[in-house]
Amino acid sequence: MAGLCNVAYGSVSVAIVTFNSSRYIRLCLEAVLAQRGAQQGSQRAAPLEVVVVDNASTDDTPAILRSFKDQIRVIQSARNVGFAAGQNTAIEASPGSDWVLTLNPDVLLEPGFIQQLVDAGSADESVGAVCGKLLSIAAGFQPLPERRIDSAGMYFTPNMRHFDRGWRELDQHRYDTPEYVFGASAAAALYRREMLDDVSIGGQFFDPDFFVYREDADVAWRAQLLGWRCLYTPLAVGHHVRTVTPANRASLPAYVNMHSVKNRFLMRIKNTTPSLYRRYWVPMTIRDLVVMGGAVFWEPKSLPAFWRVARCLPRALHQRRQIMARRRVTDEELIELFQAPAPGAVAPTAAEESYVYPS
Repeated sequence: MAGLCNVAYGSVSVAIVTFNSSRYIRLCLEAVLAQRGAQQGSQRAAPLEVVVVDNASTDDTPAILRSFKDQIRVIQSARNVGFAAGQNTAIEASPGSDWVLTLNPDVLLEPGFIQQLVDAGSADESVGAVCGKLLSIAAGFQPLPERRIDSAGMYFTPNMRHFDRGWRELDQHRYDTPEYVFGASAAAALYRREMLDDVSIGGQFFDPDFFVYREDADVAWRAQLLGWRCLYTPLAVGHHVRTVTPANRASLPAYVNMHSVKNRFLMRIKNTTPSLYRRYWVPMTIRDLVVMGGAVFWEPKSLPAFWRVARCLPRALHQRRQIMARRRVTDEELIELFQAPAPGAVAPTAAEESYVYPS
């Protein structure tokens, strides 16, 4: 990362989607705005703007957003359109920025987080996304007794499952080296505008059919197919309240789990290449059977996911044709990305977005 003082720094738009996020959004925004203050006087600082899309919150979120007045731009949605569509709206509202940071309301950034991401991404033009070290933090942004990893980037396994590197591991310096990873968790991911425009389909970066969950994995996979790299830098540190985990799946609203099931199949339909399927069809099929059996026998409220996949299929196939027509990586390069978990990764746990829903 040498020679950064000679790099031209671009502007950054912070895109936040809220839905009944009153428990977190004030502290989240204060931390973001403090990033702007910390940059003042720095010749290499990236200009910063904040766009918040509120998905028809019914709690105190709108009032909290109004209290920030001219410091942020707020777009009120008439209904809850989901995380993916809400993020697309926020991104479209700032077309002039060179970078876009997608940020969850339940993420608290440490000073310098955004500038560290910009520094890292600006050093390599092949990097389309940059992520930092997210540490776990308890509900209400309460510190944990131990410093544990929430996410150090994303990886995929041969059965096409995606996980956060290091999730729940003690932070014992295993992830203290910058490195390329498969993708970034959209809880706090910096995207280069050039990449964002390149991988968008029909002007949409995140697939609105996903509504919520796995949209970041879908984007990461698509970006890899088009030759963009994702860089992890441990110098950017934030704290994430992971509201959704496999341990509390049974307590979540049924439609949340349904979208999770639906989106894993939509993501596969759009992005799996024939060579990848031939290589890993056995673990992929086994996992598919496990998911379908789980919906039938243990989670019947997720069964609507399958007819929703059928309803979305024509559009997904249309997107697939566009993606594959522009694919820039070889079969060998692609297969290598799915061969093994990240070094030191713990037993797999679902890496799903924690878009904040009411409890």
